[in-house]
Amino acid sequence: MNIAIILIISLFIFWLGYRYYARYICRVFGEDNNCPTPAVAYEDGIDYVPTKPIVIFGHHFASIAGAGPIIGPAIGLVYGWIPCLLWIVIGTVVIGGVHDLSALMTSVREKGKSVAELARDTLGPVGFFLIIAYTLLIVLLVCAAFLNATATALTSMYPLSDMQLGANQTVFRTVITNGTSMAVVGGIASTQAIAITCIAPIIGLLLYRLKFNAYLVSLIAIIAVTGCVILGIAFPLTLSPDKWKIIISIYTLIAAGVPVWIVLQPRDFTNAFILYAGIVLLVIGVFVGGLRGVPMQLASASIALGESKQGPIYPMLLILIACGAISGFHALVAGGTSSKQVSLESHIKPVSYGGMVLEGILAVGVVIAIAVGLNHENYMTIMYPALESAKQNPILAFAIGMGSLLNRSLGFPIYFGVIFGVVMVEGFIATTLDTAVRLNRYLFEELWSVMFKNPPKIMKTYLFNAALAVVFMYFLAKSNALNKIWPIFGAGNQLLAALTLIAVSVWLLERKKPAWFAIIPGVFMLVTTMIALVYVLTTSYWPTHNVTLIVADILLLALAVGTVVITIIDLRKQALAPPKRINAA
Repeated sequence: MNIAIILIISLFIFWLGYRYYARYICRVFGEDNNCPTPAVAYEDGIDYVPTKPIVIFGHHFASIAGAGPIIGPAIGLVYGWIPCLLWIVIGTVVIGGVHDLSALMTSVREKGKSVAELARDTLGPVGFFLIIAYTLLIVLLVCAAFLNATATALTSMYPLSDMQLGANQTVFRTVITNGTSMAVVGGIASTQAIAITCIAPIIGLLLYRLKFNAYLVSLIAIIAVTGCVILGIAFPLTLSPDKWKIIISIYTLIAAGVPVWIVLQPRDFTNAFILYAGIVLLVIGVFVGGLRGVPMQLASASIALGESKQGPIYPMLLILIACGAISGFHALVAGGTSSKQVSLESHIKPVSYGGMVLEGILAVGVVIAIAVGLNHENYMTIMYPALESAKQNPILAFAIGMGSLLNRSLGFPIYFGVIFGVVMVEGFIATTLDTAVRLNRYLFEELWSVMFKNPPKIMKTYLFNAALAVVFMYFLAKSNALNKIWPIFGAGNQLLAALTLIAVSVWLLERKKPAWFAIIPGVFMLVTTMIALVYVLTTSYWPTHNVTLIVADILLLALAVGTVVITIIDLRKQALAPPKRINAA
């Protein structure tokens, strides 16, 4: 099938979802710009900050996207590109977009409360404890998976010959491995990510303290990010994966306590322009490639191969392609930071459902780029290496695929797309880690408030709680490779999304409002992800005696079952209760 037609059909379905389905959901919630948002009502200059739409969208999208819509599709393509595209498009419109919009709208209506805090109101103290414990574990798995992915990507190397470069090229620093000249691809992204982080406070100062025009600052950010990429090409930084894990862990520990306007928001805002440009390039590349008849190299469906590598297509494909179709982490971003920055309720739909749709477009582009750019042998070498010591490198698979797609469709040198692909992803992994550790810091604080009547003073400090999050993140990443963590992360992450949809359903039903659009996908994902957790437990973790992931898997299942039981009890009580106000905020 022509790749341009595939993209056009996908974009049309996304547009229908945004134009009609999202509008219906907003009507159910009663979207009202006269209702003050938490950012306006509780502005404090630290967490509650009224933010311009272009800035809040950049922060929200950079935080939810990260590397998820790239890693998941790259892994899932082992089943073939048709199953991947079907799940991404359908899942985004009827599950992921609904989840993100409902979560952000509910959090805004409830004074910027997190998913766990909403559970306290709807499910009581026991439900509150279960959701906090579950969410903590999920965010730790998110951090560990992305820490592993970024450490591997920052040390990526690829043969010069495969990028049509000779030994005398000057674009990449090279090393000789087993007699082959290898380009040090990851070092460029390393320098670029560090440079952008250093520039972020200046962008934050211009936006929030000096009140510069947002579009002028956008131009400055674009110039800055371009300069950072050039700097990375000139001075690539190369360290071992273990050293990168330590450095990133230390950085996230420090960043978790810095006001959002200094690093988190401005870095997301700046990084977002790379991702926007990358998505535009992907879309143009696919359209032009379609006109030129560029074919897919990977199989349209390879179910038997996928099942031999990852397990049955249902439920495993649905949980491996996590963030490109639905992600519970998005609700944590919505309730943890975005709901405290939205200045008008009319901004919620474009930020949440719009952000999910853009992530779906990115995931579709990733599937097409890799399927066009890599043949079966190259794909399997990068994603499913025969050597036990070799690691999956989905970010490199995407970068090579993007380079090949842009070369075959637009005539760009392969190395251009490779560089763009790597830097496009790396900054956002750091963003996700930064946001995730900050969220875990909040969650630990909430957990202590449940466990202790009067928590010790040290347990209320940012440093103690952020350090706990970072230590657990590092331990999980150090002891488990990406291919081991990703399935339990995907299942647990989407199970969190299911629980969020169920919590939103309870919130709506308490107010006697329609909730079918949240209940149906919530139940579907609940069943799907619990089957997946049982599958990976019995076929992977238990046979290999992986104690850490066995415990994590069983805990996720137990906490989820407990939450569902509490929810059912609450729904029975609410059936006869008078309705609450939909605008309670």
